[in-house]
Amino acid sequence: MLRIHFLPEDLVRSHVVVNPDPLWETVLSLQCLFNGDGRLVFRKWRQRMRGRVPDVVQQVLLTLSPPLGSFADFLTPTTGLLGLEAGLDSVLSTPRGLLRRDLDTLSEGGPLPGWTRALGDGDVDTLRQVTHALRAWHDTGVAPYGSQIQAHVDADATVRSRLLRHGGIERVLADLPAPLRWQPPVLETPYVDERDLHLDGRGLLLVPSFFCWGKPVTFIDPSMPPTLVYPIQHDLMWMERGDAPARHGDRELTALLGSTRAAVLYTIAEGPFSTTEVAKRLRISPPSASEHATVLREATLVSTQRHGNMSLHSITSLGAALLDGLLP
Repeated sequence: MLRIHFLPEDLVRSHVVVNPDPLWETVLSLQCLFNGDGRLVFRKWRQRMRGRVPDVVQQVLLTLSPPLGSFADFLTPTTGLLGLEAGLDSVLSTPRGLLRRDLDTLSEGGPLPGWTRALGDGDVDTLRQVTHALRAWHDTGVAPYGSQIQAHVDADATVRSRLLRHGGIERVLADLPAPLRWQPPVLETPYVDERDLHLDGRGLLLVPSFFCWGKPVTFIDPSMPPTLVYPIQHDLMWMERGDAPARHGDRELTALLGSTRAAVLYTIAEGPFSTTEVAKRLRISPPSASEHATVLREATLVSTQRHGNMSLHSITSLGAALLDGLLP
């Protein structure tokens, strides 16, 4: 069990990130590729990745980020939130003490290959190999799906920002996905070990992640900036849809559903979106958007989840199949 202890000042200093962190997504996606998490959600992505893992990733990155268990803290510096290049620059300049501490932790799971001795000594060429491996896997497994990842994180950010406006950070903490539980002043979740993280006035950085699955993740070292990476909701059809499709089937879909309802379905397919967001995108009234979404939901073309006073609409596999059937 992981227990994160908040002081009153920690609530003021905590906030939610609104963009995916490229290094967290890189490391977590590599673990996800090999550990089988999210079998249905990531099945087609895994199929596409089969045989495409660069050698340097298998030789270097899998040592520092094994499929199961903890991985090296230095692979995911907080500067990654500023972009991939900023994060890689920080990895390249990791202090020797942090490198050795991470390697000592990893060695508890078994002996490490000989090249890690040079890494523990802060050898620059070895660190360059690590950054090369991170970049290679990011370019292979993460970057091609950036628009889908961003869309999912955007949907989560929409929910969190509205909860923050209407109930403050405690409302956000209370609405985090299971198995996280907010029992003031402690946020707790099942974890790989028994751990208490005292924020001591530093606040908590909440990072939504596309490739985080099941349980949240935090740093091994409690002296690192307090960070909690948490899983977000997924659309099962994210690989099939990719970027917004060209609408060659507009005429057929309009004949089937009517022009406005067809437009609502197309819009939700690019989401998830709230009722208000659908209305704004189509320049229709919220009651009209709600009515069309209800009809589509009753036809099992979209699904709706409640977050407080907000309804968030996503396309279902049947809705996606309908759109796919009308597109060449």
